[in-house]
Amino acid sequence: MNEVAPASDVEIAAKLFRGLGDRTRLALLLALLGGERRVTDLVAEVGTSQANVSNHLSCLRECGLIAARPDGRQTFYRVASEQVEGLLRAAEAVLAETGGSIELCRRYR
Repeated sequence: MNEVAPASDVEIAAKLFRGLGDRTRLALLLALLGGERRVTDLVAEVGTSQANVSNHLSCLRECGLIAARPDGRQTFYRVASEQVEGLLRAAEAVLAETGGSIELCRRYR
C-alpha cells in the first residue's frame, strides 16, 4: 500500500517542480546534461543575456541542482548529482511518450 507523503514533503517537491518549470532554468539544466559549461557557453546555447543566465545559475546552485568548479578566472557548471540527471532523463522519457498530449492539454496553458 502506498503511503501519502507528509504535506511538508509535498510542498518541497512542488517547489522543485516550480523551479524546473521555468524555461530558462530547465534549458540550462538540459544544456548541462551535455557536460560542464561556462556562463558564456550557456549564454550562446540558451540564447539569453549573461545576467539572466548568471541569475538562474545562482538559483540552481543555491538549490543544490547544479555545482560549480572554479578554474582560474572561469567557473564551470555541471549537474550536481546522478539523481538530478536521472530526473531530467526520466522527464525526457515521459515527454517522448506523452509530449503530444501535454502540448495539447488545455489545462496546462
